Amino acid sequence: MPSMSELVRSHTDLDESDVRWLQLLQADWQIIADLSFADLVLWLPDREGHGFWAGGQMRPTTAPTAYVDDVVGTFVPVGRRPPLDEALATGRLVREGEPEWRDDVPVRVEAIPVRHRDKVVAVVARNTNLLGVRAPSRLELSYLQAAGELTTMIAEGRFPAPGQRSDHADSPRVGDGFVRVDSEGRVVYASPNAQSVFRRLGLSGDLAGHALADLTRSLVPPRRRLDEETLSAVMGGRVHRDTELSGESVSLIARSIPLRPGGEHIGALVLVRDVSDLRRRDRELVTKDATIREIHHRVKNNLQTVAALLRLQARRIDAVEARAALEEAVRRVGSIALVHETLSQAVEEDVEFDEIADRLGVMVGEVSSVAGRVRVRREGSFGRLLSETATPLAMVLTEVIQNAVEHGYPGESPSGADGAVGSIVMGVRREAGRLRLGVEDDGRGLPPGFDLDASTSLGLSIVRTLVESELGGRLEIGRVASGRGTRVAIDLPLD
Repeated sequence: MPSMSELVRSHTDLDESDVRWLQLLQADWQIIADLSFADLVLWLPDREGHGFWAGGQMRPTTAPTAYVDDVVGTFVPVGRRPPLDEALATGRLVREGEPEWRDDVPVRVEAIPVRHRDKVVAVVARNTNLLGVRAPSRLELSYLQAAGELTTMIAEGRFPAPGQRSDHADSPRVGDGFVRVDSEGRVVYASPNAQSVFRRLGLSGDLAGHALADLTRSLVPPRRRLDEETLSAVMGGRVHRDTELSGESVSLIARSIPLRPGGEHIGALVLVRDVSDLRRRDRELVTKDATIREIHHRVKNNLQTVAALLRLQARRIDAVEARAALEEAVRRVGSIALVHETLSQAVEEDVEFDEIADRLGVMVGEVSSVAGRVRVRREGSFGRLLSETATPLAMVLTEVIQNAVEHGYPGESPSGADGAVGSIVMGVRREAGRLRLGVEDDGRGLPPGFDLDASTSLGLSIVRTLVESELGGRLEIGRVASGRGTRVAIDLPLD
């Protein structure tokens, strides 16, 4: 299904400002569809004048649809839908005399010109399924009256309102709570759902007749209000925006849509939604996230304590092999602690792994026998990795770099003016859902007859187990193409 922007570029002469205006309209037209009890279709005039392209479609949540199938991207030639032609030519609202019949369903069609900067840039067809029409209640009459005023404003170029949009992803819908206020900000009508929202705030009685801003101010404690000017402007229906308010146990979002058909302010729609449960869940999630970060922080601290104890124990041991084993354990514990430290500072349960890889390279190099004389650098980016991938991968990198340092440059003496012995390069790239990592050194290379399957090295066993079993990847070890040094290639799947 093509997007409106694609259809505009391919078939119309509309400019960027026209498209932005239509996008603003589409941002709010669920409200118009629900108030109208009708499907809305946005028709874009063809640049050749041959007809219209359907650039958008919205079904109501308050009534049965008039369109079972999607129509976006379809073309209607001139003459097929006369109301569209007339609305575009005259700039006036047009209603068909007789209903259309679609799949045995009578549909009333109205054409609403969309005016922008003194020209009609599109036409909105309002399609009402007449099988869903019944004797209207006061609520339905209030909806239809508001819909009529908004469509008049669309034809006059006064709606949608430019400038500030809703700040909330959970902005109120028509069915959440509908309040109609007059030009003085007094409630003319409130839907049952709107009455319920304010009664949960503490209202006794009905909303009708109250100055909505003053009533809200009396129900919401001062410490839970935004600035008084915002509250008065939104609840009084003077600005097109929304705000959030909280009582002792109730949170609500209120959205105001001023009505100015003919340029005269006659009142506003104020839509309200009780978001108490949403905010409670938000608070629970924030608490959960904070708890998870605190757990990572404590795990990191505990691991660092373990590493410190192992380091102290290593200093008390005279046996060279035993001391080396404890030092290896310190590095392994440190690599895991480094991941938990990063997770303790992150909002999400994934981490930017480049920083971890760089710090691991520095950490391993600093504690090696050739400290400061083997340079570890990274080429490419790991990107963000989930914690369940980051932890084992950190251990793998630690072991691989440590092996390169110990076996590639054993007892080396400075070979350059700056004392550098060699270089270890981590080359990494992400492609097609996989992470490909190569660690190359320019050291002595593999011993003759090296066989990964027959190797008894604890470090290589750890690397192989983590790569193949835990990360579901592939591991290869061989000589660098130039003939000097070793290359470790790791290929991992990514979610």
